[in-house]
Amino acid sequence: MTAQLTVHGTGSRSHRIAAIDGPNKSNPGAHSKHIFGAMVLRALTLPLAIAAVATPAWAQRVQIEAVTFPSSDGKTELKGYIFKANNAPANAPAVVMMHGGAGAYSSRAAGEYSAATLTARHRAWGRLLARSGYVALMVDDFGPAGYPEGFKGAAYKSRPAVVDEVAYRPLHAYGALGFLQQRPDVDGRRVALLGWSNGGSATLAAMADDKPGDMPNTGFRIGVALYPDCDLKKRFAKDGYRPYSPVRVFVGTADKYVSAKLCEKLVADARKKGGDISLTTFKGATHSYDTPGKKRQSIKANADAKAATEADIVAFLAATLRPAQ
Repeated sequence: MTAQLTVHGTGSRSHRIAAIDGPNKSNPGAHSKHIFGAMVLRALTLPLAIAAVATPAWAQRVQIEAVTFPSSDGKTELKGYIFKANNAPANAPAVVMMHGGAGAYSSRAAGEYSAATLTARHRAWGRLLARSGYVALMVDDFGPAGYPEGFKGAAYKSRPAVVDEVAYRPLHAYGALGFLQQRPDVDGRRVALLGWSNGGSATLAAMADDKPGDMPNTGFRIGVALYPDCDLKKRFAKDGYRPYSPVRVFVGTADKYVSAKLCEKLVADARKKGGDISLTTFKGATHSYDTPGKKRQSIKANADAKAATEADIVAFLAATLRPAQ
């Protein structure tokens, strides 16, 4: 079995456009029937259209709630932020979000670590997910470990073991899952795991099928990793990697911090072992390509990758977490 790999070049994403047919020159009478039919259809659908656009997704108000909950390591009390739309469905599906190595908060936090100082990327994704019908939980596991500012300037090898993305952070992800499964507004059987960079690596490690129990039914329904380090500290070098539930990986080819080639190999090997996992690469996109703001989004490859990734993830969530209609 070969790896499922999707490669997007800049501007390569296609768009479907609904067109209205013009007059049928070969049958002039058909044109008047077309106009009449369109008028009737418009009259019938206008009230529904008005209702549909009365509260578009972007206009839905999102509340952010600060929460605390225990890690599954049995000793750490974690912080988190729940993003939830005012009109969220009862018993909604949910998404756990794991930040990268720079932490959950903005570099301008200046010692204030709260919902107000979460990074622009985390706030944007929290709102997008909430407005799409999910309860989104942003986990801050660096703060409780004593490193709320993250490791922006620190060498990777100097990071303490307590923030290890393969050995420890997956335990925090499962603490978040257990917390959501106890909430009455969440369907605990429909929870996804989403992570960026170091949190993407934690997501891959958390989704590995090396855990006891019936994980496909008790663990995360799906996992999504954005630009992770797919080496995973060689944790799976001997026995190989395979996720217990579907996983999707996204990375740019111009990423200077992680290797798209390593992710290609991880995905190919995992698929040979029967894993439901695929990789999407974006030509010319850099690390953190989905971060809002001019610095990242002035690069066309990043802007294209950001739009494509958001659309793909929302579609993946809808296909796997939504109840059957």
